[in-house]
Amino acid sequence: MPPPIARRTGFSRRAQYGVFIGYVAAATGVLVGAVLVLLSFFNPPAFAALRSAVAEVTTPISSGLHGIRRVAAAPGAITDYFGGADKVRELRGQLEAERAIVLRARMINRENARLRALLRVRDVDPSPVVTARLVNSSGSSTRRFATLNAGRFQGVEPGQPVRGPEGLIGRVLETGLNAARVLLVTDPESIVPVRRTRDGLPAIASGRGDGQLDIRSAGSVNAPFRAGDIFVTSGTGGIYPPNIPVARVDAESRDMALARPFADPDALDFAVVQRAFLPPLPPPPPASPGPAK
Repeated sequence: MPPPIARRTGFSRRAQYGVFIGYVAAATGVLVGAVLVLLSFFNPPAFAALRSAVAEVTTPISSGLHGIRRVAAAPGAITDYFGGADKVRELRGQLEAERAIVLRARMINRENARLRALLRVRDVDPSPVVTARLVNSSGSSTRRFATLNAGRFQGVEPGQPVRGPEGLIGRVLETGLNAARVLLVTDPESIVPVRRTRDGLPAIASGRGDGQLDIRSAGSVNAPFRAGDIFVTSGTGGIYPPNIPVARVDAESRDMALARPFADPDALDFAVVQRAFLPPLPPPPPASPGPAK
C-alpha cells in the first residue's frame, strides 16, 4: 500500500479540479503577497487608500465593541463611585482633624511669642566671632586645654563657646592679644548643661580628664540611658547656645552614663568662636550710703 501522501485522486474530476484550484490559489496568494511586500517597501504611500478603506470599515465595529465594553464595565464604575464617595468623606474627616492641629500649632506659636516678649528673650546672632586655628591641645595630662591663635584683637573674650564641625569643643578661659586658652569639655572642671534629643531629658555633661564625659540626669533619679543617646547643649546657663552636639552615650546605664564627645580637639585644625548665648548680667549698682545718724 503506497503512503497516504502519495495517493492519487483517482478518476474523479471534481477531486482533481479541487486539488488544482488549491494549488493555483496558494501560488496566487504567494505571488500577490510578494507583490504587496515589494510595493510597500518601495512605495509606502501606495497603501494609504487601502488603509483608509480598511479603517472606514473597521471603525464602526471597533466603536461598537468599545460601547459593549463600557456597558459591561458599568457595574464596576457604579461600585467605584460609591467607594470614592466614602473615600472623599474619609479625606474630609482627616482634613478637619489636621485643620484643628494647625490651629492649635498657631495658638502655641502665638503663646510662645507672647511669653518670649514677657521674658524679653532675644534671638542670638548666629554669626561667629572668629574662625581660628587650634594650635595645640594638652592630651598628655589630666587637665584638658587647647590654644587658639586668636585673642582680644580678634574679638575673643572669656566665656565664649568654641565649637568645631562635629560639635562643642569647650569655652574660652583666658585671652591674650592674639591667643586664647580654651577649656575643653573633657576637662574635669568643665560642666555643660545638655538635653537628650529623643525626649528632651535635661542633664549635665562633665569632663573626666581621659577624653570622655560623664552624663548625669539633672532632674530624674535613676534615669535610664541607652547606648546611642545623643546629647546637645540646652542653652541653660547662658554660655552655650542650644542644639550644639556634645556627646553620644556608649553603653546602657542608669542615673549616670559614660559618653564620648563628638569633637576631638586633637583631630581638628580650625574652630569657631561664637558669642555667648545670653549677654552677661550688668554689675549691680553701688549701694548709696545711708543717712548719717
